Amino acid sequence: MANNQPENYKASIIIAFYNNIEALKLVFKALEKQTENNFEVIIADDGSKSEIVKELNTLSEQSTLTIQHLWQEDIGFRKNRCLNKAVQASRSNYLIFIDGDCIPQCYFIEDHLSEAEQGVCLNGRRADLSHKMSQLLRECDNPACFISQHRTKLLFDYLFGNGKNIEKGFRITNTPLRKAIQKKNKGLVGCNFSLFKQDLFNINGFDQRYEAPGIGEDSDIDFRLGIAGIMIKPLFYKANQVHLQHKELPRSDVNSALFKKIRKEKKAWTNFGIVQNK
Repeated sequence: MANNQPENYKASIIIAFYNNIEALKLVFKALEKQTENNFEVIIADDGSKSEIVKELNTLSEQSTLTIQHLWQEDIGFRKNRCLNKAVQASRSNYLIFIDGDCIPQCYFIEDHLSEAEQGVCLNGRRADLSHKMSQLLRECDNPACFISQHRTKLLFDYLFGNGKNIEKGFRITNTPLRKAIQKKNKGLVGCNFSLFKQDLFNINGFDQRYEAPGIGEDSDIDFRLGIAGIMIKPLFYKANQVHLQHKELPRSDVNSALFKKIRKEKKAWTNFGIVQNK
């Protein structure tokens, strides 16, 4: 377990990152424009190249954000190991997880904190931009307000079959209305969820045996939190973020086999997480 004592930060924003520095620049700009600014940023870097690390260090020095950069050697996909290191290094009692190519809108952190509750994991979503809208975002001066400033273009693009889940990018503050249109709960996504750190410690964090994209950083966590009695609460239509279009990484059958085994065992605690072999 982490030795770091919680400071006065309301949240630790943990960003999974690997080499995509141009997208991370947009994330930094968006985080600098949040309506809630009492937070720290932790970059969970799964082995980015030395030139990328150098550029990231320069960005961090120039930013108004409080940033920790945690790097590990690139010897394959070890996102979960890196996320566990970030959890241990965090200096807040509350954790918000995003990916380095997902751009939080200006109310993102405020919305997560507004519904934060012990024993609850908040399950957000993202709006997947088309190639055209992704390019527009890259050229945007204020990425934290991209949706509000380009609402008409986004909807027009979406009506012609471009992008995915664009409606999840629109913020609804009316709680009864938001609950009515959520329809049903859906599984956790690793790019947008939050919970109290102790609730994650209680299942020993992320299972580091997952060494390929998919399942390990979201479906596995979703399942084991449920076994531990943590409620997964949807935060759809709040805590909005937009996702830059890119080629999807292949999913591994090895991950599926491991997850099948874990579901059969029905154990919340993993021996392959933050604390080893308890």
